[in-house]
Amino acid sequence: MKKWQHRLHEVIYEADTKSGKLFDIILLICILLSVLLVSLESIVSIDLLYHKYLNIAEWIITILFTIEYVFRILSVPKPYKYIFSFFGIIDLLSTIPKYLSLIFLGTHSLVALKALRLLRIFRILKLTHYVGESNSLIKALRASRAKIFVFIFGVIVLCIIFGTIMYLIESEESGFSSIPKSIYWSIVTLTTVGYGDIAPQSPLGQFIASIIMIMGYGIIAVPTGIITAEISKKNAIDTNTQACPYCLTSEHKENAIYCHKCGKSLNHVT
Repeated sequence: MKKWQHRLHEVIYEADTKSGKLFDIILLICILLSVLLVSLESIVSIDLLYHKYLNIAEWIITILFTIEYVFRILSVPKPYKYIFSFFGIIDLLSTIPKYLSLIFLGTHSLVALKALRLLRIFRILKLTHYVGESNSLIKALRASRAKIFVFIFGVIVLCIIFGTIMYLIESEESGFSSIPKSIYWSIVTLTTVGYGDIAPQSPLGQFIASIIMIMGYGIIAVPTGIITAEISKKNAIDTNTQACPYCLTSEHKENAIYCHKCGKSLNHVT
């Protein structure tokens, strides 16, 4: 990496330096402000009165996001790694709607224009750039995906069994007119949502429903415990906010010299 690339990378991808923290704070404000602008534009009375000012503010934020996107590409030796990454795609989706709105002109394109404006809500996902704990959560979800899949599969099996039983016990007048509809009721009840559009009327059906409701409270706690255990494992190792300039992998050990994924030097400057 060149010196200017290394400096730019430190400002954009790191949060340990003063300049990096300032950069993150400015972008956080811009992201939250842009989401607020999208919300205000959806209120007809406000949009009619302040459309011009909202549009100017939106263009300013879009230009700032464009500069940020270009700087992120310039600050890494392999730009395609960032461009095709999850965050790179989110950053692009957050930037292009305003530019595309210049192409879709005329009354016949109002539907497309509205959809493009709504795409700007994806900017809220840019917050994950600056919330360090989100990386820990994503890694914990990945590490526990097999356990969570088995758990969800077990819940689906339970819902199918209980739904079929309720179809046999309850009558069509109660709303249990088919097995799929009974399974739907079982899912709603087990997750403790309880819409109330279908309810058992027989004493046996109400007894089974009570068992499902009680089970629901225990089932909700299971995935929380699985993910929490994985997060605890991750937090046991001290990490920093340094991101590898080559593969963009973060959460390296304190005082790490090389990337734990690609093996490249974390602070190589030419």
